[in-house]
Amino acid sequence: MPGYLFSYKKFKEQYEIPIIKDNNEEKMKKLKMLIEPFILRRTKKQVLTELPDKTITILDNEMEEEQKKIYLSYLSQAKVELKEELEQKGFEKSHIKILSLLTRLRQICCHPSLFIDNYKGESSKLIQCIEIVKDAIQSGHKILLFSGYTSMFEIIEKELKKEEIKYFKLTGSTKVSQRIELVEEFNKNPEIKVFLISLKAGGTGLNLTGADMVIHYDPWWNISAENQATDRAYRIGQKNNVQVYKLITKNSIEEKIYMLQEKKAKLIDNVLDTKISFINKLSKEDIIKLFE
Repeated sequence: MPGYLFSYKKFKEQYEIPIIKDNNEEKMKKLKMLIEPFILRRTKKQVLTELPDKTITILDNEMEEEQKKIYLSYLSQAKVELKEELEQKGFEKSHIKILSLLTRLRQICCHPSLFIDNYKGESSKLIQCIEIVKDAIQSGHKILLFSGYTSMFEIIEKELKKEEIKYFKLTGSTKVSQRIELVEEFNKNPEIKVFLISLKAGGTGLNLTGADMVIHYDPWWNISAENQATDRAYRIGQKNNVQVYKLITKNSIEEKIYMLQEKKAKLIDNVLDTKISFINKLSKEDIIKLFE
């Protein structure tokens, strides 16, 4: 219905800015009233009442000394590059550069050797992740381990091999026919304890109820993509309680992404009363806060 919510300019002035920047509850109620007749929400808990519980736990980790030095050095460099880029090209034309700067910082949190050759130090997150996996296997759990970086799996695989832990891996390059075989084998084979899945490849269409633990190695911008990935295990057919762990590096870009996710999810919940979407575009203020 074109015009129902006015022009974008007017909508921004009347609703978007007051709601996002000023947390104006009156405007929020008014907008909700306008769109409520067109929204029907059914949560999984309401529809699938027989599903067991799902528990989400945020696990912090502190960067190792060398890792921290590298992170702070890149953060300092990124601030300078961001300032220059914004001055020269403006915010609208700087998105690719901003994304590349943020990606570097996120990669350091995962493991500096993702882009630094001959890095000999540790990654606190990797140590934490392998400890969780080992403890979970000893307790009889099967695990889905998601990451946004397929190159991170190569590092994790080395650690799993060292610990003699059997695993499968699924990425965007895995053939469809092979995916079905891997999923079926994982669900029925008690020997395969871990399934490494790239977030983009494992968001939909996989039924992995053989697992009862989910680990998100790194936070993704889009909270709904994370939730869809988690739901590969938390769906019809799941008989056990599902434990979800999100690994977040303290005092880093990851902590800020998580806070941003929470803020946007709450906002969408308040306005739309649904979590179908996330945020298509970060504001300039949001971006600058990520580099603080």
